[in-house]
Amino acid sequence: MPDTSPPPAPPAPPAPPLTDALRARRLLASHLPPTPMWSYSALNATTGSVVFVKHENAQPTGAFKVRGGLTLLASMTPAERARGVAGYSTGNHAQSLAYAAAHFEAPCAIVMPKDPNPAKASAVRALGAELIEHGADLDEARAHAADLAAERGMRLVSAGDEPELIAGVATAYLEVFEREPDLDAVIVPVGGGSGAAAACLVAASVAPRCRVIAAQSAASPAAHDSWRSGRLLTRPNRTRVEGLATGCGFGLPQRMIRDRLADFVLLDDEAIAAAQWLMMRDAHTLAEGAGATALAALLADPARFAGRRVAIVCSGANASERELRRCTA
Repeated sequence: MPDTSPPPAPPAPPAPPLTDALRARRLLASHLPPTPMWSYSALNATTGSVVFVKHENAQPTGAFKVRGGLTLLASMTPAERARGVAGYSTGNHAQSLAYAAAHFEAPCAIVMPKDPNPAKASAVRALGAELIEHGADLDEARAHAADLAAERGMRLVSAGDEPELIAGVATAYLEVFEREPDLDAVIVPVGGGSGAAAACLVAASVAPRCRVIAAQSAASPAAHDSWRSGRLLTRPNRTRVEGLATGCGFGLPQRMIRDRLADFVLLDDEAIAAAQWLMMRDAHTLAEGAGATALAALLADPARFAGRRVAIVCSGANASERELRRCTA
């Protein structure tokens, strides 16, 4: 019988060194001011920890990924930017590319799974990108984006296997440790894993005693299972949390977190929704599900973090009306 298995994924590119994150920081200084990181007495009382919330929800796109988009577009030649970029996303990566493409006046096409978050889809269109709805999930959107990029001669931008994206995101963790160098732990939400890879890159160099802990939805555990097994895996992708909805592991982030990540935990979507409500109540912060996932991980094991100094990353605030109604019901 003929072999019908999918072709192997191309090898992941090399990991960025810390110097790339430092260069990205210099580049982004003229585009994005550092985001705030606050500690809230009410949240500390709820968790039993000294919690610092890194407010990436304050970015102009409402999410941390804009750091990576600007860094990547800046690394391209004028000729490459003229041909444009194509991406696939449930929303925040899409807005990152659209925002950066608008800044550099580059064509941008984004493929989202059908029936995307209306707020995220509208934001992508408002930034001037072409939005195409295709497929039932991110994996089908990715395949269509690859075909589109090949057809148009655009650069296909992976949601995970891009050194420039990770170097850009790493600037957030440079800010975290500059503000609080004596943290016991940083908890990072994971979809594809660029945030966790960036946190590990920075912590290994500037805060080696700080434990980096990743958190993902149990309904879409591809990155978690890939890390646990030591090989890239595909898993069911059923989470309601858009920013965590990834069905496969990515080679570059997995390689970067392999020996540096202290732990990787899975959470129910219901626990993540409860953490969204607590972010609003105790930290006066609107968070999408992914943006509340780090808090959900802390709340799931309070004894582990009791009395510790812990940074949690509010990775984004682009919640749909339906999502907000669900977490406040």
